[in-house]
Amino acid sequence: MVGLVVLAIALLAGSFVLSAAMTAATRKPALRAGFVAHPASDRYHRSVIPLGGGVAIFATLTAVIFAAIVVVKFLVAPGRLGWLAERSTIDAGDFLARVDELLVIWLCVLVLFLLGLWDDCRHLGPFVKLAVQFAVAVAAAAFGEIRVEFFIESRAVTSVLSAVWIVLIINAFNFLDNMDGASAGIAAIVSSILFVAAAFSGQILVGGLALVFVGTLLGFLVFNFPPARIFMGDAGSLVVGFFVALLSLRTTYYHQAQSGAWYPVFMPLVVMAVPLYDFISVTLLRISQGKSPFVGDTQHFSHRLKRHGLTDTQTVLVLYLATLCTGLGATFLYQVNRVGAILILSQTILVLAIIAVFETTAKNDKATRP
Repeated sequence: MVGLVVLAIALLAGSFVLSAAMTAATRKPALRAGFVAHPASDRYHRSVIPLGGGVAIFATLTAVIFAAIVVVKFLVAPGRLGWLAERSTIDAGDFLARVDELLVIWLCVLVLFLLGLWDDCRHLGPFVKLAVQFAVAVAAAAFGEIRVEFFIESRAVTSVLSAVWIVLIINAFNFLDNMDGASAGIAAIVSSILFVAAAFSGQILVGGLALVFVGTLLGFLVFNFPPARIFMGDAGSLVVGFFVALLSLRTTYYHQAQSGAWYPVFMPLVVMAVPLYDFISVTLLRISQGKSPFVGDTQHFSHRLKRHGLTDTQTVLVLYLATLCTGLGATFLYQVNRVGAILILSQTILVLAIIAVFETTAKNDKATRP
């Protein structure tokens, strides 16, 4: 148990320090290269902000994943670090058997990173991005074992359903990247709660990935929390959304062989209620106004909070608190009976209802129609 705690702290702290260092290192080169975000009608920032946070996020995840593979394969497994091999809480054989899956995951992240980087520089059309996202999602589901399998025997069906979920979450967190600290902070909260679920299920590898991801996001947030000194861009938001989807699909919420309740299968929906609500409501609102759902505007929940007089910091903290309200309730789905599950779902709906109050001001707000 002590070994697991030490490993968890090392992964979280190591990825945090590396991410913060890499984020700091990318700011000036991004400014010199003109890789920046200019003020626009669908953004609230009024100064030129360097992009490049996505580069730091991708680089940190890449460095930690490959460092783990090298350490386990060449040092722990052969016993070259005897003291570490003896005290390691990871089954080296099991880890090495899943290296192929890790490499598929990394290749998917690489494609999304390059797609986002290209879009940040060249502004690709939405359908090109969607096509690539679906291709990556299908590959992740088919070859990286990133699939939902609950009560469904058909691999083809689970792969399609999982691909749709992955693309949905990617775009939900891409939409959230409209306010300083919003996307990264909410992703960190969601991933921390998914880590708890993985820990309950004894999933060391998934839990380790979650900790690395959380540490990476926190390191980036040092420079992205309001007032932001760097943005992640699509190169970061696409990777962030994919990793959240990965964690939500690879975490085991229900063991069919056990007699426990099946309510925890709703955990991903409850944990991500706020980002999913923002994505769905804004999409429907844009369509109802005759606009493309892929064209950015200032109709997100965060923008409405701003127009109600909140500062950037207060706005993002409200988003964090709303996510925590739904997420913390979701962790109890492992322990409650049917009545308790209904209460948790009701609490989630009530939190979304509070958000909906702000959404109802849309038709009276001229600022939403730039």
